[in-house]
Amino acid sequence: MTVSATDLSAGQYGVGRASLLYAVKRVELAVRAHLDELLRPFGITALQYTALTVLERHEGLPAAQLARDSFVTAQSMADMVRTLEKGGLIRRERNSRNRRELLIHLTDAGRQLLADVADQVAELEQRMVSSLSPEEAEDFRLALTRAWHALS
Repeated sequence: MTVSATDLSAGQYGVGRASLLYAVKRVELAVRAHLDELLRPFGITALQYTALTVLERHEGLPAAQLARDSFVTAQSMADMVRTLEKGGLIRRERNSRNRRELLIHLTDAGRQLLADVADQVAELEQRMVSSLSPEEAEDFRLALTRAWHALS
């Protein structure tokens, strides 16, 4: 399917220019739907995948920090941690510096799951930017990062 510049700038009802916020949300929802489909055979959701990738980059986080970095509420994270722990993808252990705090770590099974889906996730990302040149894709990444920083 070919998309014209007019199609790209049309609003939800084809009149006027779509807001940037609307465009970002459409991309987010499309990515999440594709990720959920891709991850379903592995028994996890896109939100759970996000949490696992956060732990892959930052090992040993408390649940509150993991929730913030994964873009979910503390309550949602509590439920997610129980599910991921039950599935053997993460483990919790007491923080040696603060015995009241539990730190969350990836298990070997969690690392293996991320390795098992890495190529498919990379293909999805490549599909998302397939109509962009490599330079445009990098500019897109930088623009999204700058937009996030502006709102953080």
